[in-house]
Amino acid sequence: MLEALRLAREEGLDLVLIAPNASPPVAKIADHGKLKYEKSKHDKEMRKSQRVSVLKEIKLTPKIGDHDLEVRVKKVRELLEKKNKIKLTMFFRGREMVHKELGLAVIDRLLEKVQDLGAAESKGKFEGRRLVLLIVPK
Repeated sequence: MLEALRLAREEGLDLVLIAPNASPPVAKIADHGKLKYEKSKHDKEMRKSQRVSVLKEIKLTPKIGDHDLEVRVKKVRELLEKKNKIKLTMFFRGREMVHKELGLAVIDRLLEKVQDLGAAESKGKFEGRRLVLLIVPK
């Protein structure tokens, strides 16, 4: 160990412990600042390559107009291109609950327009007065 420390000082470098708990301890003669810099760059690159799945919510009603639906479709396509999951929530008010098929038809129209970028994870589920559907990117 002392000989390694002497060699490191002669070269103007540091003696860096790689595995201090090993028997015998593993050390490396290197520039400590450079090693820290390379490790931080590597860690930053690894964080950049990680993709955290984000869930975004889009709200609809069964009586949505054609233009409003197109705006929602555009937003859904934009989110799917960014690889986000989308939670479609259809709200039913008052007597709209009697005509659930109208809400399902609106959702089918929306899904048809975004089928090249994503697909429904499962059939829509009713939670009280809401119909909830999850769209995942392809």
